[in-house]
Parts: sequence; structure tokens; C-alpha cells
Amino acid sequence: MSFSNRTNLHPSTFILIGIPGLENAHIWISIPFFLVYVLALLGNFALLFIIKTDPSLHEPMYLFLCMLAVADLIVCTTAIPKLLSLFWFKDREIRFEACLTQVFLIHSCSTMESGFFLAMAFDRYVAICKPLRHSAILTHTVIGSLGLAIVFRGTVLLSPHPFLLRWLPYCKTNIISHTYCEFMALIKLACAETRIRRAYSLIVAFLTGGLDFILIICSYILILHTVFQLPSKDARLKTLGTCGSHVCVILVSYTPAFFSFLTHRFGHHVAPHVHIVVANIYLLIPPMVNPIIYGVRTKRIRERILKVFSPLKS
Repeated sequence: MSFSNRTNLHPSTFILIGIPGLENAHIWISIPFFLVYVLALLGNFALLFIIKTDPSLHEPMYLFLCMLAVADLIVCTTAIPKLLSLFWFKDREIRFEACLTQVFLIHSCSTMESGFFLAMAFDRYVAICKPLRHSAILTHTVIGSLGLAIVFRGTVLLSPHPFLLRWLPYCKTNIISHTYCEFMALIKLACAETRIRRAYSLIVAFLTGGLDFILIICSYILILHTVFQLPSKDARLKTLGTCGSHVCVILVSYTPAFFSFLTHRFGHHVAPHVHIVVANIYLLIPPMVNPIIYGVRTKRIRERILKVFSPLKS
């Protein structure tokens, strides 16, 4: 009897149901998801290859972009293969340990992405506000230290999440109304007091994504203050143009992230399928769009891509 109760309270597997209300359309939804995932893989691996093989691109912005690309690849690869398996083969089961691994990797790497956005904003601030000291401030040692600090922060702050979930009893159900394992989706299945766990998750979200976003805004206020002191309109536009790619990827990443975060905690009247679709957009679209934005808007990367493909064309 006790073994049976333990099994019910701590299931060995969970059942992912995908997008509630759209089960009949899963096979069609999987097509754009698959294409976007393939583009994300090709784009980020191409970006990593181009920056690695071109020494002239070993500058702070591009090195931080490489770190962002790695985090993007981990996030989407953690969730999308299982999602496609669910949509194509109705493979709904996921082991408890694999579920907790998904929770940790998705949340920790998303936190790291936010940190890399902040590091890129700091690079833009130094390049525009203190141009003569840019190379002295952002040395390769400093860049590596910043990257390690961001990875360390994401790992340390998010590593309690799997343990907080593992210790919970799940006596309601083992069915997750989602396409992947997510902290709040699992919390809702628990039949125990979860206020402290929810509070910890909220505090971590603020100390990472929330604080990063505030600091990014502060950096751009200082950047705009410096830019508007430039004498000519052309100089102002040219300087702001160097920030265009960074601003675009921030908007693409933070918009669905904030929507997903707020609706999960406060949007009780938002339809479940809307929240889940937006959550998947957050995992898929930024990894696909980031390499495209930097490839199209950054002249040096665009020239390098053309140089790589010009022998094939000739």
C-alpha cells in the first residue's frame, strides 16, 4: 500500500498533451515548428563557424553573440525534438528525470541568454560612451570572465528548481498541459503548499531577466544621452545604427518571454493554447531570428557570409 501511494505521489513518468484544444492540428503545427528549428540550427551553427574562422570578428560583440548562439541552441534542442516526437508519433510520455532536466536546461539557459543581452548592451555602452577605452576595458580576459559569471549565475540560481520540484507530491495528475516540462506547469500539479517555491521562482526571475532588462534600459538611456550630443545628424544615425541589431534581438526575445511569464502567473483568463503557443514561440523564434538579424544588419558578418558562398557560386 505504501509503495502504491509513493508511486502515485512521485510518478516515474509524466504525460505531455501538447497544445490543449489543438490536438487535431498538431501534425500541421509541427511543420512550421520543424522548419523554424532547422533554420535555427543552421543559422546559429553558421554564425559560430563564421565568427570562429574569421579572426577579425573576435571582438566583444561577436564573442558575446557566439555565447548567445550556444545558449539558443541548447534551449531549442532541449525542447523541440521531444515536441516533434509528440506531434508526429504521439510520444507523450517523458520520464520524471528527463522532465526535471528539461526544466533546468530551459530556465537556466534562458537566464544565460538574458545575461548575454546585458553583456552586449554593456559592450555598446562602452563602444559609444567610452570609445577610446573600449579595447582596454573589454579585453578577452574580461569577456571570458563575464561569460563565465553569466553561466555561473544561471546555473547556481536555477539549479534548485529541479530539487524543489522533485520533493513535491503529485497526487492530482501526471498530465502536463504543455509541449515541454516547465516549472510553473509542474507546480500546478502538486498537492502541497507551493507558495515558497513560487516566491523563489519569482525572485529568481526578477534577479535575472527583470534586473537585466532594467540595466539594459539604463545603458541605452546613457547611450542616447551621448548620441544626442554628437554634432551632426549623420553621426547620430550612424552611431545608433550600430545598436540596431541588438535592439531587434532584445525585442524579439523579451516580448514573448514577458508575455509567457506574466500569463503563467497572473493571466488566469488567457486561453491555455494561447499561452502554450507563445511559450513555444519564445523557444523557437529568437534562436532562428538572431542569426538572421545579425547576418543582415551587420556588414562584416554579411560580407563574410558572401565570401564563404562566393566560391560555391563561381
